Order: sequence, then structure tokens, then C-alpha cells
Amino acid sequence: MKSLSIKDIAVKANVSITTVSFIINGKAKEKSISEAVIKKVEAIIKESGYKPNQIARSLRTGNSNIIGLIVEDISNSFFSTIARLIEDKAYKRGYKIIYSSTENDVEKAKDLINMFKSRKVDAYIISPTKGIEEDIQILLNENKPVILFDRNLPGLDTNYVGADHLNASYQSVESFIKSGKKNIALVTTDVNVEQIIERYEGYKKALNDNGVTYNEDLVLKIHFNQDEITTREQIKNLFLNQKIDAVFFSTNYLGLSGLKVLKEIGKKIGPDFSVIAYDGHEAFELHTPSISTVQQPLEEIAETVIQMILTQLSSKTKIDNQHVIIPAKLIIRE
Repeated sequence: MKSLSIKDIAVKANVSITTVSFIINGKAKEKSISEAVIKKVEAIIKESGYKPNQIARSLRTGNSNIIGLIVEDISNSFFSTIARLIEDKAYKRGYKIIYSSTENDVEKAKDLINMFKSRKVDAYIISPTKGIEEDIQILLNENKPVILFDRNLPGLDTNYVGADHLNASYQSVESFIKSGKKNIALVTTDVNVEQIIERYEGYKKALNDNGVTYNEDLVLKIHFNQDEITTREQIKNLFLNQKIDAVFFSTNYLGLSGLKVLKEIGKKIGPDFSVIAYDGHEAFELHTPSISTVQQPLEEIAETVIQMILTQLSSKTKIDNQHVIIPAKLIIRE
């Protein structure tokens, strides 16, 4: 069956072409079109298989109904899960998401922002890397809605949604201490972003507040983006050369590498040796014994991000930027 044109739909619904156009472009309520007419036209559109030309519609309305999502690494379970949540929530509200990974590379991040600009996206959701402040400021100067999440860029006045990383890290290390652990290692990354720094600060603060001496030799900072073989070798050296009775992995991918090393060297998780990893992964639940984790509030982060974006997109005037910090949850397993 040949799909109907906008004119055919208007004739079939016995309304004007303008009315059909308002309904297609989401302006029916604004133009006081009755619910009965909206439902009638929408039913004909659904039955006919009519698909509006997205580019023409974008030029006509100034909106593409597309939101650009930029993350560090879409293959990481934290980012892939939150991207899917954002995509689902956006789609239900009439928006599509296109996303890409920066791999923490400043030039790639800049290129992605420019690519999304050329696609005329309506808004930007970004887990940023340092060095793109100027590019984001240009978007803000153009009155484009920008939401930063997971990590913030303190020099920018924009919206931010994230978890309370310092307290989550603090609670994790304190739980080790309360169970009698004294030689607590931290395996983290050297990437200079706020949420990783906060996890490190939470680790140090928990030790200090609970009377445990901070030992630099128990802190391993893995170079970001290095190959896993090198990472595992460094973690192995840490465990073999230091007396350790607990370890806090500040990311899930470091936690996965750490579990492989523990298996290789035959170090058992149990009463004498405890592990907590940041961010969930099914491997942590499947492991025997199952691994305690810090769970970031992914659903709440995604919902807050989408609500902020929609509020900004629908507002005719400038809205004050918000910083929303949501508590993370320590899940103690076996």
C-alpha cells in the first residue's frame, strides 16, 4: 500500500493540512486542537504508514528531535547501561539518541561535538573529558541544552547529574576497617577526572578518620587505556609484593582484571581477604563468592538527565542550571 501524503491525511480526516502538520510536529496542544481530532489524525497516520521527512521537518521546525550522547567508552557496562536507559526514556518522549565514545581523547571529543552540531541535534548529554570546556561553552553560548553526567567540569556553568563518589568510596573502605582489615589496597586509574579523584579522596579520608595509616605502596594507579596484559601484571605485582587483606577497585573494568589476577595467583576471597568493586557487572554476582560492589543509581541518573533536557527544550526562557548529586549504594555480598 502506498503511504499517504500529509495532504491525503488531511482530506481523509476532514481537517486542514495545517492541523495535520501541527499534530505531526507535536504542537497540537499548543494550538488548542481537540483530543478527538488528534486521535483521529494519529490513527490515520498509523494506519497509512506515513513517515515525516526528518531533515525537512528539522528545517521547518528548527528541531531534529535528536539528542547527542557522548560517553567515555560505550563498551563499558556502566556507560552502555546508562546509554540504553537514556535511549529508552528519550524514545518514549519522542526523541532519538545518537551516541559515540571519546575514549578519553580530547580531539576525538571535540570532533564528536562538531559532528553532532552538523547533525543539528537539539541537545547534548556529555560525560566529558578535560580539555573540551571551550567547545561546551560555545554550545551554551548558542543556547543549546547541555547536561554533563558522571563527571563534571567545574569551570563551566551548566547542568550536572552524578553520584556521590566520595561518600561511596568512604563507606566501602570503612566497611573493610569495621571488619578488621588494616592493609587496604586501592587499585584505581591515573585519569584526571573528578569522580576518580573523589574515589581516591574517599579512600584516604576513611583511613584517616578510622585511625588507619595511609600507605602509598598500597595505592596502584593504572594508566588509562593501557592494554589489559600490562594492567594485570601491575595488579599481580601489587598482590605479590605487599601484605594486603582487602582491596577496593575504583572501576568495574579494573575489578574484572583484578579477579583474573586473583584466580591466577590462587588468592582466595573470604574472611582473610575482601574485595569491593565500583559499578556493577554480572561477573561480580556470578563469581564465587559473589563480589561486593558500589552500585551507581543508573535509573535515577538517566531519568534526571532526561527530565532536565526536556525542561530545557520546552522552556521559552533561560532556566537556572542545576547540580544533582544522587547517593550511590554499597551492596555487601557474601
